[in-house]
Amino acid sequence: MEPHPKTSKAARSDTAPLRLDIVSGLTAAAVVLPKAMAYATVAGLPVAVGLYTAFVPMLIYALLGTSRVLSVSSSATLAILAGAQIGLAVPDGDPGKLITATATLTVLVGAMLLLARIIRLGFLANFISSPVLSGFKAGVGFVIVLDQVPKLLGIHIAKQSFFVDFLNIVHHVPESSLITLAVAAAAFLMLIAMERLWAHSPAPLIVVGGSIAASWYFGMQALGVSTVGVIPQGLPSVTLPDLALIKQMVPGALGIALMSFTETIAAGRAFVRPGDPPIDANRELIATGLGNLGGALLGAMPAGGGTSQTAVVRATGGQSQVVSIVTAGAAFATMLLLSGLLGFLPHATLAAIVIYYSVGLIQPREFLAIRKVRPMEFHWALVAMVGVLLFGTLQGITVAIVVSLLSLAYQTARPHVYVLGRKRGTDVLRPLSEEHPNDETFEGLMIVRPEGRLFFLNADYVKEQIIALERQYQPRVVVWDMSAVSDIEYSALQALIEGEKSLAELGTSLWLAGLNPGVLEMVQRAGFDEKLGSERMLFNAQTAIERYLSQNPTQVSAAQ
Repeated sequence: MEPHPKTSKAARSDTAPLRLDIVSGLTAAAVVLPKAMAYATVAGLPVAVGLYTAFVPMLIYALLGTSRVLSVSSSATLAILAGAQIGLAVPDGDPGKLITATATLTVLVGAMLLLARIIRLGFLANFISSPVLSGFKAGVGFVIVLDQVPKLLGIHIAKQSFFVDFLNIVHHVPESSLITLAVAAAAFLMLIAMERLWAHSPAPLIVVGGSIAASWYFGMQALGVSTVGVIPQGLPSVTLPDLALIKQMVPGALGIALMSFTETIAAGRAFVRPGDPPIDANRELIATGLGNLGGALLGAMPAGGGTSQTAVVRATGGQSQVVSIVTAGAAFATMLLLSGLLGFLPHATLAAIVIYYSVGLIQPREFLAIRKVRPMEFHWALVAMVGVLLFGTLQGITVAIVVSLLSLAYQTARPHVYVLGRKRGTDVLRPLSEEHPNDETFEGLMIVRPEGRLFFLNADYVKEQIIALERQYQPRVVVWDMSAVSDIEYSALQALIEGEKSLAELGTSLWLAGLNPGVLEMVQRAGFDEKLGSERMLFNAQTAIERYLSQNPTQVSAAQ
């Protein structure tokens, strides 16, 4: 019996999204798994740790996260931060201690993310300014690339600091292994060619597969090419954190947790489509926090949402977190079935993959765009980048946070104060400028508009700016247009009251206009409204102009 046409069509339509998600998940796995293994080497960990990170955290996020397509595993930034912290905890590189330290660090990151949710710190998603984050990531990009160069050349150096390592690499270049260079060059060429000719292709998987085959066939290890070596088959044993390491790792874990959350939110929001549920920052803290806690038990490194791998999910038609479940399943299958083959993988291939996908952290065009729009924030971005290069990644993220706070404090402490004019023939008021030379001003009247929240940090600055403008224009009436002032703190209100007294002594009258309800309430509580009277408390600046002209009918407008 033939199925009813409508029923058959409905069944096909119901299963189509699932098929797309399965295909997308397998394609994403081809990209995610090789990169995850490569990032494990960035952190100085066995490649198997990358597989663990692409398994448990991704699976837990798929069940709890708010993004329909976000892919969660490690990233270049998280890897270099984790590697720096683990290196401090285990300076001798003992394999057993490395796994324990990794589990301890990942547990701390997960616990901090959950704690942030409990005390509702979801707003910290915007804690680091975008220009400063660009500078920080560029610095991390340079560190990662330099860290991988010895693997490309087949040389070994004692890691110290960025600039010292650079000089050491240059010194040891004559000792480079030509066959290792050839392997790395072949990997680079394949990655570049495939990414250019076949967008969102499983290029890393093909490169890894080709390198394994070539390494096995030609016996590259015997030729002096360093390979991954033995990888344990199956799931690792449960790893518990070392309580003795917690105190030492807390500062580093805090920075990693912040970066994990920042990257997760940024990637999640970047791929939201119309009709998708909004990204809930606090819910994301739960999902990534539990993902890291669960991953820690299997020795996974800190994880977070990844932009590039999520882009692959979208590009291949992924529509739900079934994609991540499939990708996690592929990681599980790899651990069970393919660990033996992975041992033939050359380190030079992994280094090429890391460099190829980490160079994207360095965005000169982004720096130029920031410089064009906000030169000051361009300088902050450079400071953040140089901070990473000079002091290291863990200290660098501290520099980035401090720079963000200083940038915020500087901008907040120096709000804009404009003198307004009126566009001829309209009621439009706008700052006086050379672009609008014919805007109207009124003899004896000056309208100033401070912008932003007025409080103790900027009260004196705003007062000084307005005093300087009063000396320049020498008005009989000063109108403070408060329409752009969101709040006024006690110190700023006192400065305003004192300013009114100083103006009165000079024979100048102060009017207030455009107060929002919150600012008006503060003025009323201080009794300042009674002192000014209704005639000097105006609905908006245009009303103030009309009142001034009605009181001074002989005054005519003039061009600036």
